[in-house]
Amino acid sequence: MFKGLKPILYGGREVWPLVEGGKGVSATNHMSSGAWAAAGGIGTVSAVNADSYDAEGKMIPQIYRALTRRERHEELIQYGIEGAVAQVKRAYDVSGGKGAININVLWEMGGAQQILEGVLERTKGLVAGVTCGAGMPYKLSEIAARHNVLYLPIISSARAFRALWKRAYSKVPHLLGAVVYEDPWLAGGHNGLSNAEDPLVPQDPYPRVAAVRETMRAEGIADDVPIVMAGGVWYLRDWENWIDNAELGQIAFQYGTRPLLTEESPIPQQWKDRLRTLDDGDVLLHRFSPTGFYSSAVRNPFLRDLEARSERQIPYSKQEAGDHIVQLDVGVKGKNFWVTPHDRARARDWFAEGYTEALKTPDNTVVFVTEADKAMIRKDQTDCMGCLSHCGFSSWKDHDDYTTGYLADPRSFCIQKTLQDIAHGGDVEQNLMFAGHAAFNFKTDPFYSNNFTPTVKQLVDRILTGD
Repeated sequence: MFKGLKPILYGGREVWPLVEGGKGVSATNHMSSGAWAAAGGIGTVSAVNADSYDAEGKMIPQIYRALTRRERHEELIQYGIEGAVAQVKRAYDVSGGKGAININVLWEMGGAQQILEGVLERTKGLVAGVTCGAGMPYKLSEIAARHNVLYLPIISSARAFRALWKRAYSKVPHLLGAVVYEDPWLAGGHNGLSNAEDPLVPQDPYPRVAAVRETMRAEGIADDVPIVMAGGVWYLRDWENWIDNAELGQIAFQYGTRPLLTEESPIPQQWKDRLRTLDDGDVLLHRFSPTGFYSSAVRNPFLRDLEARSERQIPYSKQEAGDHIVQLDVGVKGKNFWVTPHDRARARDWFAEGYTEALKTPDNTVVFVTEADKAMIRKDQTDCMGCLSHCGFSSWKDHDDYTTGYLADPRSFCIQKTLQDIAHGGDVEQNLMFAGHAAFNFKTDPFYSNNFTPTVKQLVDRILTGD
């Protein structure tokens, strides 16, 4: 046992202060989360468009048959509820009643509140808590109170927590299960990096977490309500000074990336194999996500293509103005595209290289893509099933008039399509492959030598030693 590490009381039961991170679409399911709970920790079922099963136990493909976005969005909500309910029930069975089972939702996912309410209504007594981030989930405490479960907001700064507490959470203080500090420079997936912070200049998480605890104390929240450190956690020995630390209060640790490479992990084998090859720096903090948030993923050809697409971008004016004194004559129809002479020359070069289609963005720029890429982008935008509350790629919005009012952005991508694809056997090089920035440790950690893949129990036992 690593020195100082002790079980905590969570939801009325003793558990290790080790939390399995709930990772997006089907990257965490009942097998991994149930096993994590069985090992004495807090397992987390991803309730983001989780897989559901038919009467024979076979996975039901999520196929959208409706003709309109709004109708497909309703299909998505039903898939979301059925899938998460199935995963929670199976996870609880796998856990054998040990540890605890949380569910994880993204507040910015389409129909988040409806899905969350639908799942909790049908899983009473099985879910200990709800972890929620990717946005400002003010209504999380209200929903938790209705269903008598704990709530665990994911934040990236003391300022964000203070805003949530003042506006809503202070009304339901007794169900605050923990506060998850997700480090924007270290964690995989979406994060809460603000405009005031530089994505290229990481900050030490310790003072940021200390500030969260200071804010919690100022609001009268007891020190035994844990702060969960999420992002960059690999070896507990690296965090020795965080454990049993009076300044920080009770600390728990979340593992998102390490559980990907276990026997129970549901991700395909080629994804697991790829994790073993990553080097330091192979995970990119980027802003291509249609959510508008920064997120971190492996810098594979899929992401490199998005980087290159944005580099083939020039601003334009609808009339001659300033430096925009020549008309763009490739990739566009019409004459209302005024650009600089330098940019027109660049555009002609791209056109000659096969990037013959110029697509308008919401920022009065055009990006140059191939004819095939244009067709794929347009099809993906047309096929939108409303998986986000606000989607930059398709301009979908899940309420009011169902549009963001902005031009659909070709610099982004359909996140539902790519995450479903990679989770169910698609090419790991041509899809979004989430990972935390510590993923390079798979290559150097002796625990994984000789191609060893641990069970979740073996991983948790290893973590508890400090390694």
